Amino acid sequence: MPAAARRRSFPDDEAPMTTRRNVLLLGSAQTLAWASSFYLPALLAAPMARELGLAVATVFLAFSLALVLSALVGPACGRFIDRRGGRHLLMATNVLFAAGLALLGLAQGPWTLFAAWAVVGVAMGAGLYDAAFASLVWLYGRASRNPITGITLLAGFASTVGWPLTAWMSGEWGWRGACFGWAALHLVLGLPLNACLPRARVVLPEAAAEAAAPPRAPPAATARPAAAQPWTPLLLLAFFFATTRFVSTGIGAHLPGLLVAAGATLAAAVAAGTLVGPAQVAGRLLEFGLLRRWHPLLSARLAALGPPLGMGALLVFGLPAAAPFALLHGAGNGIITIAKGTLPLALFGAQGYGARQGWLSMPAQALQAFAPWLFGLALESSPRTVLVMAGSISLAAVVALLALRLPKAG
Repeated sequence: MPAAARRRSFPDDEAPMTTRRNVLLLGSAQTLAWASSFYLPALLAAPMARELGLAVATVFLAFSLALVLSALVGPACGRFIDRRGGRHLLMATNVLFAAGLALLGLAQGPWTLFAAWAVVGVAMGAGLYDAAFASLVWLYGRASRNPITGITLLAGFASTVGWPLTAWMSGEWGWRGACFGWAALHLVLGLPLNACLPRARVVLPEAAAEAAAPPRAPPAATARPAAAQPWTPLLLLAFFFATTRFVSTGIGAHLPGLLVAAGATLAAAVAAGTLVGPAQVAGRLLEFGLLRRWHPLLSARLAALGPPLGMGALLVFGLPAAAPFALLHGAGNGIITIAKGTLPLALFGAQGYGARQGWLSMPAQALQAFAPWLFGLALESSPRTVLVMAGSISLAAVVALLALRLPKAG
């Protein structure tokens, strides 16, 4: 029987435990994947560049190539998950991550460096949040909102876990040894975690009850054929995800330098920067608690206001607003990460979710690759230029969300 056709129902008392187990497995695997890829260059780019005789910018250019490739492979990976689920693909990405990281540890010059990051980039496109979200939707259908929030809560600590571990491995074994260490962790930890994911779709008690209920006539807005569905909501969502990812990546790459350029001491800038991670987790806890009673579009609109409000406060009040700026930026982006998985599900349903998610994410991932460079150019002008640029783009993202309409009740 095809994997897509297999389903397993759970009684009321077993369903929450099974869901928590799957969230723990996938969230832990995602923490490893993010820590060993997206957060790796922050600590290893400089020693890589020194030993290979390259500029640090060249290492980040190779990383940008990885981000572009991750965008390109996303739609195909999403279609695969729609048909067969994510277990086997996520297991394959552990092997691919291990191969890419091992090649990175063996790099001898620019060509091997770029080739290694290309392999890691393909693994990122097939093994980070988009694939994890699609895997959960394949498992749980429309009941995926809480599991999606759960894995982002766990993987939100990827930098908290990853940076100290990378620093320790690099200090003990050098940057090459750190790459080999992360490669080994994918094989001995990540691969077994993803291998324990369910082979069949999960039917929760509430989903089973809904399926057993008499069918209702679909609302007029969703009764039209797929070809007649409007493109406007898809384009608005793609614009929202692209602009918010661009700003969050650019600000994240330059936040301490931005505050120092605005007149803060390095210690104060670092202290403000450390607030972003806890604020992201706090925002995700807020989504998991209070905001899950709201439609994802409403919580996304609230979250999207956070970053531009923080930037406006920093522009108006200066350095005394550095901490509120970091908190609003972190909390807003923490919830937006969840909205990236839950909002397309709520607006368009579970059918074809993986492929649609890949296409929606492609502009965001491609634009993200150039964010650190473009924000760096703006910062060379002035910190005010960065804040005005980022604030304007963030406000445009808010407008895009306001243009989206809540679906009518069926």
